[in-house]
Amino acid sequence: MFISFRLSRGIAVLCIAFLLVSSLTFFIFHSISRDAATKTTPQTNVNLDAKKDFIKWVDFGITEAAMNAAMKADIESHDSKTPIDWIDLLAYLGAKYGGNFTSFKTADLSSLVDRLKRGEKIEDITKDMKYYSYYHQAYTAVLGGFLGEYEIQEKSETDELVWTKKYGLKGFSPIAKNYGYSHYDDFGASRSYGYQRKHLGHDMMGGVGTPIIATESGTVEAIGWNQYGGWRIGIRSFDKKRYYYYAHLRKNHPYPKDLSIGHTVKAGDVIGYLGMTGYSAKENTNNIDTPHLHFGIQLIFDESQKDGNGEIWIDCFEIIKFLSKNRSEVVKDELMGEYRRKYDFFEESVNNME
Repeated sequence: MFISFRLSRGIAVLCIAFLLVSSLTFFIFHSISRDAATKTTPQTNVNLDAKKDFIKWVDFGITEAAMNAAMKADIESHDSKTPIDWIDLLAYLGAKYGGNFTSFKTADLSSLVDRLKRGEKIEDITKDMKYYSYYHQAYTAVLGGFLGEYEIQEKSETDELVWTKKYGLKGFSPIAKNYGYSHYDDFGASRSYGYQRKHLGHDMMGGVGTPIIATESGTVEAIGWNQYGGWRIGIRSFDKKRYYYYAHLRKNHPYPKDLSIGHTVKAGDVIGYLGMTGYSAKENTNNIDTPHLHFGIQLIFDESQKDGNGEIWIDCFEIIKFLSKNRSEVVKDELMGEYRRKYDFFEESVNNME
């Protein structure tokens, strides 16, 4: 009887263990299946709480060469019967290459341009490309403010300033013209101040006091001290898709005195001065070893991504190389003690915001 009781108890224990293992196996399998079902390539999964579809991450890999070639095709066709959109071209190539532009061939872009010039529609050409829509949305978010119509002051033959209407690159390098800098692709490098994390920006090493330029027209959303970025400025594009972050600005005089939250800036304006502040809870402290500008671009497809774990920061190295051909020349206003742009700039989006 004692043996029978022990056997019965042993069988019961085995049954319970089997049930626990079965339940755990089901839970793990169900979790894996659920995760697999919500993951796509590229990442365009659903925010179940907000019940919205929006892009959750962008690995921006377009090379300077590809951007230059696409922009050239766009500008050359602008006044023709068949204007070509450079983002259409880049999205097609993104879908073709899986986002890896190390495979970029000028012949691939030229072939697409020829088809468009012959009258084919981009919608028909890309109808069977599964991820064309994703890349188009992602690349529009990154590059949407860089190319378009604008007016800028230029010197005439009589040395007078005149306004000239143009179509082309209207995004500016964040470092003013005639100021040197060095840089390399440091996106994702390790950072340890405060906590272990990845570097989600692009460092441009230069001299303290170098004028920092607004890459795109927009609205100041953040300004002041941050212990990681030191004196910093955050500017949001008018379409709300891009948030530009300029950090480690100069001690004592980091940016123009009249700049504040809500202020509208124009592409090419002087918005600050390069420095080495940050890495300190104490305000106005130089705790960065090498003077540099930390420049970052955050993409925002939904306002829930603005702050927190859902932030999307992209590698800006190729973008900085691309923008280096358009640098804002500056002069010093001795009366105000500030640098300002030498040639004024106007675009309709600024007029609509003011």
